[in-house]
Order: sequence, then C-alpha cells, then structure tokens
Amino acid sequence: MQDYRVQQAQVYTDFDGLNALKTQARTDKNAALEQVAKQFESLFLSEMLKSMRKAGEVFAEGNYLNSNESEFYRDMFDSQISLSMANGTGTGLAEALVRQLGESIPGMAPNGEKLAGHKTTLADYDRSMPAISPRLPEQIEAVEDVEKSLANEILTANLNSDAELPVVFDSPEQFVSELMPFAQRIGRESGIDPRLMVAQAALETGWGKHMIEGDANEPSFNLFGIKADSRWNGDAVTITTTEFRGGVAMKERADFRAYADYEASFRDYVDFLQSNPRYKEVLSSAGEPEVFAEKLQQAGYATDPEYGSKIRRIMNRDSLMTLSMSSAEIKE
Repeated sequence: MQDYRVQQAQVYTDFDGLNALKTQARTDKNAALEQVAKQFESLFLSEMLKSMRKAGEVFAEGNYLNSNESEFYRDMFDSQISLSMANGTGTGLAEALVRQLGESIPGMAPNGEKLAGHKTTLADYDRSMPAISPRLPEQIEAVEDVEKSLANEILTANLNSDAELPVVFDSPEQFVSELMPFAQRIGRESGIDPRLMVAQAALETGWGKHMIEGDANEPSFNLFGIKADSRWNGDAVTITTTEFRGGVAMKERADFRAYADYEASFRDYVDFLQSNPRYKEVLSSAGEPEVFAEKLQQAGYATDPEYGSKIRRIMNRDSLMTLSMSSAEIKE
C-alpha cells in the first residue's frame, strides 16, 4: 500500500510528499523511481505550457484582465495541470525514464523488479551467531596454561641474570627494564603497583646513578633508602645523607640496610611497610598508586615534604609507563 504522503506528492505545493519519496527510495526503489519519473515528466510538461503561454502573451497586451496576480494563479494552475497529466496517461516520458534508469539501480532487475538476493537494510543480513563449541572452556584453559608457562620462563630468565645486573645504572631506560621484572613479581604477591615501586626506587637512587654504597664502595642494593635502625639485624652501610628538619635540608651521617641483591631490597620494602603500624592506612590503598604515594609521604616515610608528588611525577613519565608495559607481565 502506497504511503499517503507519497500520494500527496501529486499536489505540487506539498513538499512533505516529495520528502516521503526519499524515505520510500530506501525500501522500494522501483515505486520511488516511478514517482520521480512522473515528477520529472510534470516539470517537462510545465515548461512546455510556459512556452505556449509565452507565445500568446502578445495577444494579451492591453487586456484589463491581464495582471501580475492573474499570471501568478495561472502559473499555479499550469503546474498542477502538468502534475495531473504526468500522473495520468502522460506522454510516455516517465515510462522511458523508468526503463532506462531501472537498469542502473543496485538490486533492481532490468524489468524494474527487486532482486531477491539484494540487501537494502541491516534487517536483510543474517545476524545469527555460530554455536559455541562445548570444548571452548578446555581450550581457554589450555591457552592460559601456555601463557603462564611462557611468563614463568621469561621471569626465570630475567631473575637468573641477577648476577649481571649493574651496581650503578647508566640510564632510566636501563633502570626500568632491569628492575621491573622484580617489581612485577613482588607487586603480584603484595598488591602494590609495580610502577609505584620502581618510581620510588628511581627517586631514592636518582634512577640508579646514586646507589647507596659504603665507605669502601661496597654495594648495598638498597633501592628504597630504608635505614638500619634497631629492628634491623642484617648488614648495613654508613653514608652522609640529606634530611629535612623543620623544612630545612641538613646533612647527616646515617646507617642504611644492605642486601644481597635487588630482589631482597624489594621484599624488605614490602615487609617494612607491612610490619609498621603507621603504614597500615597506606597499604589499604595499594591498588591506587596515586593515593598510595601521597599517603606514604603523609605517614612520614621521608622528611621531604614533596616526596609523594615527586613519586607521582616519576610514575607518570612516558618512559616509565612505556617500558613497564613492554616488560614481562606475570599473571596468575
């Protein structure tokens, strides 16, 4: 059944009917083509009538019935007559247009009929999903097993090269790439973000260029500046450090913990926080590194009043984020 708005296109002053042709063209190109061809034929007839009227204008000169108003209504009458003629028997022009243009319309046969396999809307496409294989859960588990195996191999290879790790690092890139595997492993066990631990270690050591060493240049592998107080029973080294007292930087001699390797430094860092009640609130934000860094400074981990903001700035550096993403991610 034809849309009543398309039928209104037979009244030349009704533009809503013409707009309806656009909508009809999306679903029924053949019917829309016929209507448009008739519209074109009506324009042709209208121009023909105008030419005929113009030829008779010489006889209308001096006629008191001839005026601008009468010409206006005469043109309206001619336009409607043209449209009515085209929608009637017409001159055959519309039929010729349908035959010619129908051959070039996608999805339409030369005779003007819609091709059965042509798709005009999304509803014409098959949207059914293939059945899920009952073996899918087994295949997912197999993929996860392979992933864990490869991750463990990467971790083992990185950690086995501990003897080759430098005491002093040449660049931030080397610092991150060498220490991130340890941070990821410890972070997986403790819940502390690996990027935060590496960023804090970078702040404490100047990206590994100013590692804590004893008077005889013995390495301490101390990445987090943890001092050797009465609770520490291991090795220690004594150095001159900078502390803030009342907001004023002062040089002091202090003992710092010494470790056998970098992994021991990461582990003692976590143990240090977990065993001290003042850091209980800090650890509650382990999954929020930005908040963790701020609370760490508020809890008095360091005397530098800008300690938390410095960690955040280092943690959000492009180089640290890029290198941490490219390092071996261990997932369980």
